[in-house]
Amino acid sequence: MAAMGGSVSRRYAKAIFAIGEDKGNFEILGRQLNELADLWKESEALRQTLENPVFKLSQKRAVLQSIMPRLAPARQVQSLALLLLERGRIANLPAVARAYEEMCDEKLGRVRARVLSAMPLDIASEAEIRKALERRTGKKVLMTTVVDPSLIGGVVTHVAGMVLDGSVASRLSNIKNRLLN
Repeated sequence: MAAMGGSVSRRYAKAIFAIGEDKGNFEILGRQLNELADLWKESEALRQTLENPVFKLSQKRAVLQSIMPRLAPARQVQSLALLLLERGRIANLPAVARAYEEMCDEKLGRVRARVLSAMPLDIASEAEIRKALERRTGKKVLMTTVVDPSLIGGVVTHVAGMVLDGSVASRLSNIKNRLLN
């Protein structure tokens, strides 16, 4: 079922992305779509209201229409959100936003990386890691860093479907496995 939800989400994202490409505002649409998806994820009250079968579709529509002008002034994003609501797929909004973001990244030749480190990285280390990832992927890297003390030392990087594990914890685990085998 999850695969079908992802497929459905990609179709919606692809449709609005094509409109954004034609109009030359696909990045703006992506930002607005992300803001709406973030609100969906953060607001339990909004999710409960829009997913509750007790409320009529017209009531749900009114709620959504009241918040969208502030977050997503683009008519295309508003239309997409209302379409998802009417088709009973409003819960797919975050997945649609993720799929859209991937399409934007592909179009703009960039990739997202998540770097976990045992301690906060200094600016020079971040720049060095970013450059190495850009050389490896051939794309501009949008990097986020997360501190995870359980790594003991080193870094673990998630980028373009790969996991590059250079952590001390991983090395110790490998040594342990070799000693036991």
